[in-house]
Amino acid sequence: MTEETETHKCEICDRIFNSVDSLAMHKKVKHSENVKEREMVGHTTKKSKKGIIWIFVIAIVIIGIIWLISGVKTLPPTDLRGHIETNPTSHVLKETMPIAIQKHMLEHADGTGGSGVVINYNCEDYLCEKNIIENLETFSSNYSYVYVALFEGMDAKIALTKLNKIEILEEYDENMIKNFIEGF
Repeated sequence: MTEETETHKCEICDRIFNSVDSLAMHKKVKHSENVKEREMVGHTTKKSKKGIIWIFVIAIVIIGIIWLISGVKTLPPTDLRGHIETNPTSHVLKETMPIAIQKHMLEHADGTGGSGVVINYNCEDYLCEKNIIENLETFSSNYSYVYVALFEGMDAKIALTKLNKIEILEEYDENMIKNFIEGF
């Protein structure tokens, strides 16, 4: 009756050893460069996994920032920061009034009197009722401190602004406009 002994094989040179310690000693002495290479490959794989995780986290953060920014609405200003001491060419503009000038009109209409009101409309991105622009222009002519201007890319059909206040309208409503202008 022969007793079977457990054997251990070196994967590199196919030699057989009777114990784990003998195999370990053999690998250390005869194949130390190969062992280091394998350890480096494992280390590199771990680094690669960490790199991929970091890239994934950064991509998620960038996507989140883009999503937050895309959710920001573009509306006319209601504050004075960044205004310039310049008046618009007219009370009724067929083009966009620059933001800095809108802010100046909110401060004091025509640069002289009390606070002004700016009515912006966007009939390029929204379906506007017939004559809405003409109605806004005619209505504003009743007030010396009211301005009407196109606002391309605005996230509203009609926006009424005065210092620190804004009212968004989805349709022309003369009573709401009058109440906003006159402070009711």
